[in-house]
Amino acid sequence: MLGKEPVCATVYVVAVIPSPNLILSPLALDTKAHPARALGEWLTTFHLATVVLDPYTNESSWILNTAVRILRSFGDSATRTSLIVTATAKETRSFLGPLANEFLVFTDLERATVKAFELTTLPAFAFIRSDGTIPAVAQGWNALEWRSVAQTIADTTAWTAPLIPATGDPVSFSGTPALG
Repeated sequence: MLGKEPVCATVYVVAVIPSPNLILSPLALDTKAHPARALGEWLTTFHLATVVLDPYTNESSWILNTAVRILRSFGDSATRTSLIVTATAKETRSFLGPLANEFLVFTDLERATVKAFELTTLPAFAFIRSDGTIPAVAQGWNALEWRSVAQTIADTTAWTAPLIPATGDPVSFSGTPALG
């Protein structure tokens, strides 16, 4: 439309490329079966769609149901869906409850992943392609920005993007600083 700028997620001119050696530690009862692995190893077969949450903020709890709905919609696509929580394993389990068993969950107490992904605000929704680049990320909660990230995932994986916003989603909010 003439005179209207499209609203989209932060799309990097040069995509952010975190180190493939960045260690992601999954929340698992059996750490031998599910050891910490480098980001590059998590991306060998699938892309990664992840929502990054800070369980110590209201904003991350406000978006949790929406994040889960969006990630579930990509569950059978060619992307791994995950949550990254900036807390200890015990705190992450407490925050997520039964969702900790439904999703691939990484803990990021030291916020090394947050820094590597160049996030400034949480919650965040990021798409990491199998080549290790992050072509789209939304920070805070803005439905149009999250929709743009979801559409990037859908376009890349030949999947259908979920409806964003949907009934029950919160109103927009800016989020909280990713690094204290």
